[in-house]
Amino acid sequence: MLTSFLTLLSLGCLTGITTVLFGFGGGFITVPVVYGVLTVTARPGEDADAMHVAVATSAAVMVVNASAAALAQWRQGRLRREYVWPLAAFIAAGAVAGSFATTLIGGTALSLLFAAYLLVTIADSLFRKGFLSVTQRTRPQPLERRTVTFGGIGIGLVAAGLGVGGSVMTVPLLRRRGLPMAEATAMANPLSVPVAVAATLVYALAPTAAAGPGQLGYVDLTAGAALLLGSLPTIAVARRLTGRVPDRVHSIAYVALLVVVLIVMLAMGL
Repeated sequence: MLTSFLTLLSLGCLTGITTVLFGFGGGFITVPVVYGVLTVTARPGEDADAMHVAVATSAAVMVVNASAAALAQWRQGRLRREYVWPLAAFIAAGAVAGSFATTLIGGTALSLLFAAYLLVTIADSLFRKGFLSVTQRTRPQPLERRTVTFGGIGIGLVAAGLGVGGSVMTVPLLRRRGLPMAEATAMANPLSVPVAVAATLVYALAPTAAAGPGQLGYVDLTAGAALLLGSLPTIAVARRLTGRVPDRVHSIAYVALLVVVLIVMLAMGL
């Protein structure tokens, strides 16, 4: 138990760094971490809901991480209202539907969807123009109304369903509108908050969740607390790095981290 807590605490520090630098809110780190800890420590036959618990706990951690990072980014003047609102409202609507859908999907299928989502995102970032280096424009382009509505609902649907926030969809979206990585990742945090809140409420109140010690619905409160103990102090320190990383290095590091997470998930046998 102590080893698991210390593991979650130390990896919580990593989620703090990725929250600030990449806008992840912790999702792509916390899902495989919590899933791995649960499958290792569970007794035979007791890990059937491990992936659901990992996704739900990730969403709960993101509520706090993304909110703290968004506040820090706002104080630094890095948030731009025209890219946050009303996109956030449509993301929230999609997040509610995505969370309900996830409670009806089996753990193995959910793991496969998580890995497939990572793979598609990595390929899109590498092979489609506009992510690794922004298109040279005089100024960033606004979001089209169709992108805000249907795109926002789609982002919320997928992000909440997989417990990953919305950063892996919103960062490439904003990046291809001509925003530098520092600004695109900064705005990923407030856009992840509605996903995290909606998903956490649905998972916490899900009637299909098996009652367990230290759990609220599918949310593992102990694991979440350990991750937050590591992430929150790290967010306070890491926010000083925002804007100091060269743009191309920042975008390459973003994709590289996704590759690492995918390899970890595959190594754990999904």
